[in-house]
Amino acid sequence: MQEAKILIIDDDPDISEAMTVVLESKNYQVSIARNSREGMDRIQDDKPDLIILDVMMDTPQEGFTMGRQLQENPETKDIPVLMVTAVKEKTGLDFKAEAGDDTWLPVDDFIDKPVKPQVLLEKVAKLLSKSK
Repeated sequence: MQEAKILIIDDDPDISEAMTVVLESKNYQVSIARNSREGMDRIQDDKPDLIILDVMMDTPQEGFTMGRQLQENPETKDIPVLMVTAVKEKTGLDFKAEAGDDTWLPVDDFIDKPVKPQVLLEKVAKLLSKSK
C-alpha cells in the first residue's frame, strides 16, 4: 500500500526538515516548498493528500492567503490543510477556534509551533482519515 503524500509549505528549513523526519518515520511521502508560489507548483506536480501550511513566510499573512486560494480552487479545495504557525507565541492570538471558517481561515486544523511530534502525527492521521 502506498502511503499518503504530504506537502509541507514552510520557509523555515529546520522546521520543515524536523517535520519531514517525523512524518517519514511513519512512511509518509513528504515534499517541501518554501513559499506559496513553490507550494502551488508542488501541488500541481505531486498531487498531495495533505498540505501542512505555515502562516508567516514571504509575507506575514501568506499562509492565510494561500489557504483561501486553495479553498476557492476546485482542484485543491478537497485537500485537507493543517496550518502550522508561531503566531500565538508571537502575538498571543489563538487561531485554533477559527480553523474551518471558510471565509476567515479555511483550513481543516491548526497546530502551534514548536510542533510536538506526537501531536503532528495524530492530527495528520485524523485529517487523512477524514479525506478518504
